[in-house]
Amino acid sequence: MMYRKHMVLIATLAFLLPSPLFAHGVKGTVKEGGLVVTAQYDTGEAMSYARVRISAPGAKLTFQSGRTDRNGRFCFFPDAQGDWKVVVDDEMGHRLEVMVPVNEAKELKTDKQAGGSAESSLSKYEKALMGLSIIFGISGIFFWWKGKRIYSKMASGQ
Repeated sequence: MMYRKHMVLIATLAFLLPSPLFAHGVKGTVKEGGLVVTAQYDTGEAMSYARVRISAPGAKLTFQSGRTDRNGRFCFFPDAQGDWKVVVDDEMGHRLEVMVPVNEAKELKTDKQAGGSAESSLSKYEKALMGLSIIFGISGIFFWWKGKRIYSKMASGQ
């Protein structure tokens, strides 16, 4: 009877106490490589902690997802050649979509500029002017339609 109590106590302690018998090793390495995508607003401010989604060429599922660091950078290691789609979204209406060409050696293709021209060719003021033009154009169509209805009522004598 005493023998059983000691065995139960030893077995319980073996499972509850940390022990090298149950541990397994962990290793880490630091290597160069990978591709870094940097996302910025047109003011030059980094898109800090923005959501990132990376899609492999021809894949339906997301290859990798995460968030940019405080400097707007995100690193990934492609495992196939082709054009990789990187989408950076700050979840406040700003979104950057870049195609990253990768060669057979899993490196950035040097014959193309990788996504550097993902920004619009319009300046901030041109974008504001275009937005105002759209607002005035829609308002003009609305008031023309409203005036046409009023004029047709007046012409018919109602």
